[in-house]
Amino acid sequence: MDYKIIGQTVPVVEMKLNKGETMYTQSGGMSYQSEGIEMKTNTRGGIMKGIGRMFSGESMFMANYTANVDNATIAFGSTVPGSVIPINMNELPNGIILQKGAFLCAEDSVETKVEFSKRLSAGLFGGEGFILQKATGNGMLFIEVDGDPIEKELQAGEILKVDTGNVVAFAPSVSYEVETVKGLGNIFLGGEGLFLTKLVGPGKVILQSQNFADFAGKIIPYIPQRSN
Repeated sequence: MDYKIIGQTVPVVEMKLNKGETMYTQSGGMSYQSEGIEMKTNTRGGIMKGIGRMFSGESMFMANYTANVDNATIAFGSTVPGSVIPINMNELPNGIILQKGAFLCAEDSVETKVEFSKRLSAGLFGGEGFILQKATGNGMLFIEVDGDPIEKELQAGEILKVDTGNVVAFAPSVSYEVETVKGLGNIFLGGEGLFLTKLVGPGKVILQSQNFADFAGKIIPYIPQRSN
């Protein structure tokens, strides 16, 4: 499978599929396609897996696109201004953990399943929920990032504290927990929220420069309201 990422503001990943090759995405993720591609929608593993994906921020049903001819073209687009990041799962034998909303599309040989945080505090206060996704298998996985991607390689015991919502993905070897911002003045006046995500190495971490949910929250007060 050959692919290229097109665009910089709201990019798409365009790929060439040979006969029999399949890509899947959540509902609404496909941007355009050529003739010779068949679409089938299912839960990819049953109802329970579909429900699990709903809790992790994805669609219950996944759209599967299979090429019936060689060199068929299909493209999948990001939902907000940002970046599309290709990940070769062949280089990640232990898989990768994704925050909700990060998954864009993947080859049929890549599997995603619900992943629970090891610490309950991360689920109760982490802002992104304690139900994550874990991707495993072989082939290409594509994730979407709000704004620009920032990649860090944490050493054993190295700590990185991140604003809620700016974590995109991390290696399974990285522990994930939440800590409270210290000081009443910082909590009420700092404008950064009550909690920070704490990542502890070793392992790779992918962050995003923008949290679109926060951005949307800031512009909502400026949207004109309809008067009755």
